[in-house]
Amino acid sequence: MYSNYGIIHQRSLSILKSLRITREFVRGYQSDNVFGYRKIPRSEFRLSDEILQNRSNASNLYRLVTAYRTHGHKYANTNPISILESSENPIELDITRYGFKETNTIINLNEGIINHPSDEVSLSELVEYLNKIYCNHISGEFKYLEAEEEREWFASEFEKVSNIELPNDTKKSLAKELIRSQAFDNFLAKRFSSVKRYGGEGAESMMGFFNEVFKMATNDPLEQLILGLPHRGRLNLLTGLLNYPPAQIFHKLKGNPDFPETYQCFGDVLSHIISSTDVTYNDKSIHVSVLYNPSHLEIANPVSMGKTRAKQIALKDGGYGDKRWSEKVLNIQVHGDAAFIGQGVNQETLELSAVPHFEVGGSIHLVVNNQIGFTTPGERGRSSRYCTDLAKIIAAPVIHVNGDHPEEVLKAARLAFNYQRKFRKDVFVDMNCFRRWGHNEMDDPTFTNPALYGLINSKMSVPDAYAKKLISQGILSEQECSEIYNEHFDWLNEELNKSEDWNPKDVYFKSQWQGISQPAAAVTVWDTGIDVDLMTFLGEKSVKYPENFKIHPTILRGHVKNRLSKVAEGLNIDWSTAEALAIGSLLFEGNNVRISGQDIGRGTFSQRHAMFVDQETNSIHIPLNNIHAKQEAFLELANSTLSEEAVLAFEYGMSIENPNNLIIWEAQFGDFFNGAQIVFDTYITSGEAKWIYQSGLTVLLPHGYDGAGPEHSSSRLERFLQLTDSKEDQVDGDNINFQVCQPSTPAQYFHLLRRQMIRNYRKPLIIITPKTLLRASKCVSKFGDMTKGTYFKPVIGDTSIEPSRVKRVLLTSGKHFYTLAEERQTIGVDDTVIIRVESFCPFPTAELMQEVAQYKNAKTFIWCQEEPQNMGAWTFFKRRFESLIGHKIQFCGRPTLPIPAVGIGKLHKQQESEILTKPFLM
Repeated sequence: MYSNYGIIHQRSLSILKSLRITREFVRGYQSDNVFGYRKIPRSEFRLSDEILQNRSNASNLYRLVTAYRTHGHKYANTNPISILESSENPIELDITRYGFKETNTIINLNEGIINHPSDEVSLSELVEYLNKIYCNHISGEFKYLEAEEEREWFASEFEKVSNIELPNDTKKSLAKELIRSQAFDNFLAKRFSSVKRYGGEGAESMMGFFNEVFKMATNDPLEQLILGLPHRGRLNLLTGLLNYPPAQIFHKLKGNPDFPETYQCFGDVLSHIISSTDVTYNDKSIHVSVLYNPSHLEIANPVSMGKTRAKQIALKDGGYGDKRWSEKVLNIQVHGDAAFIGQGVNQETLELSAVPHFEVGGSIHLVVNNQIGFTTPGERGRSSRYCTDLAKIIAAPVIHVNGDHPEEVLKAARLAFNYQRKFRKDVFVDMNCFRRWGHNEMDDPTFTNPALYGLINSKMSVPDAYAKKLISQGILSEQECSEIYNEHFDWLNEELNKSEDWNPKDVYFKSQWQGISQPAAAVTVWDTGIDVDLMTFLGEKSVKYPENFKIHPTILRGHVKNRLSKVAEGLNIDWSTAEALAIGSLLFEGNNVRISGQDIGRGTFSQRHAMFVDQETNSIHIPLNNIHAKQEAFLELANSTLSEEAVLAFEYGMSIENPNNLIIWEAQFGDFFNGAQIVFDTYITSGEAKWIYQSGLTVLLPHGYDGAGPEHSSSRLERFLQLTDSKEDQVDGDNINFQVCQPSTPAQYFHLLRRQMIRNYRKPLIIITPKTLLRASKCVSKFGDMTKGTYFKPVIGDTSIEPSRVKRVLLTSGKHFYTLAEERQTIGVDDTVIIRVESFCPFPTAELMQEVAQYKNAKTFIWCQEEPQNMGAWTFFKRRFESLIGHKIQFCGRPTLPIPAVGIGKLHKQQESEILTKPFLM
């Protein structure tokens, strides 16, 4: 109580001092007692009426200025296309609320309450000034920032930036970028009138924003900028500022590929293309990378964050310890207004911004707010006041600015950049603008928004209006404006003439990707084994912890001692031990490994324990980061937020940056992946086919029918198989789009993880992992299964029965093998073999042919699975087995269901009994 009382008085005094109330009043408190201040008796100190009035005026002035800083944005002129009269009465800004009556009252400002050029003004002059700063074409939301330092900095800098007059050469440069952007859109409209270009018309001021940010970045320790961009204005930015050859765009517009024909690639639409280039200002350069984006709105942004973090880690001046990010890489995210507020992935992504192992030191966000989503006007597209209100969940300031006023947009860019660099936090610029045409240039927006487009169609273009303003000020001439426009238009014509003979440059598999290539059409086998001595060494290191570290007694008994016993004998190697050996060996060889997901440090099923937590200090120890004294590679255990979409997109972004990092994402349960379906559909399974983006991202999906009900049983294997480009009538090679495997032994899992990093190409890998098998006594391996000369086996045959006696061949995968084998033993069947299919994609044609060829007397082939007939691998496997192997095959599994698994215990057991007994009777 007493200490709080002292704090309250200190804060009160701090406020008074910030207002510079008269020294006589401040002297009323003396710091000579336990509270820090002694109240002087009234008899010793009396306030004159003048002092009381000064105190009242100062306090009221502070409240008035605070009101503008807090509420000014509500009444600012930041909307260039408002068709509704504002119904809001600015009561928060009414001077009578703050004790002022006379507008001619003289206010003393020499004490720093607000940045103003004069020391003394009348109240009316002050109000006029406050309106100019906070209720004009730029305004800000920042009073909800939690740190007082940030609030004070933002207010001070906002008032400075808002009030500056740009130099004439800056204005001319700004006008040039806008005019060039307009020339580009006009050129495309004239030469390619039927193309959806998603032009920048109405949002040209974004060119001023980017130009200013790039320029400021070159004067900072920054080395690289990573941009996540949507469609709108993308081509303007690429050709205007990022050195993308218009000839290559025109080449593509004529139906040609934008990549060398030596690569296997199917390409993507014009509005998804990228640039990776150096931009130079005043002989200083910075590298800018734009990511490919799919047409799923905001999903590129968490990918851009992941790529940013991977670059930061590679620079080795951040990422871990006290310094959690690099100073040299900055993430910039660009959003559409309707998409930003409407897409849940944005909340997920923002919530990663300060989470350990995901933070990138703050991103700069630009919202190109054209105030309409496809055909839905902004006021019907959200429930919040602003499309940027999501920013408040992470206390990120928002600068609202009118896109019709390019100079204010430039100022907003400066303020945002400076805030991010000072505080290393996210910041938003909400650029209110308009969309000249419909969603694309082929749409007629007047179908659904006649009033809005009546206003838009009557507006002069932003570049023309700004040029007219500068002409009236004598800064530019009409001739200069025409020359800028015509020069750019002529250049575009020259580029168009080059386009027919344009040869796209080979920019793939360079730098850190040197030595990586697209795989051949054949299936290859890679030796992924390691020395036995190394396995023993790594197994011991994987559970070693420091002296005096208070490890949990259950982990000590059930995990540490068990593992030490197993690796000492080289036998009964379980799933988590095999995983530790694989990861440890990759680290030993110099590869970084990252596992992310919910509760991955411990593991959903308490199987992994890759990190130990001291039971007294709560400190964390990761044994595999302490393999040897000179270890540089590290294991990053990124326990994530309860997110799938943003987290998986983040991991994909990390995987495409560097082939020497094994990036693993584990779903808490296999079916949780469906919260990230967009990432699978538009990036993981199709990134290389569209963009020649290779990724070694590995996805672990726990799977198995054990009575958990409809949700936590199935990883929906059928969905991944449907997404593969595996051929039904051709032998698959390594040049498939991604891999789908269901290993049945720890050794097989070991080889899959190591193979991801050993091959000279990268492919995403979906691993259907077990649940109950994690500790099953029969699901174990030995060191001999993982030593030098061993490798992943796409098919595991059955050697328990003489081939000539076999009349029935069961084929299955995963956990179901063990239950079928147990059932076979229980009923005493001796004419049936069980073949395990470990890889679905690539489809193991050669291995299956070899296995099946042994059983010349077999008449019956049955595919057995736990899943219902309309799910699992059945339809995928049947067509390929019959087409490529040449035998008819029957089905044994659960009946067709609308859900993955039943939720009634008795029915589950009945189905389980049937699918185990039936195949031996068919």
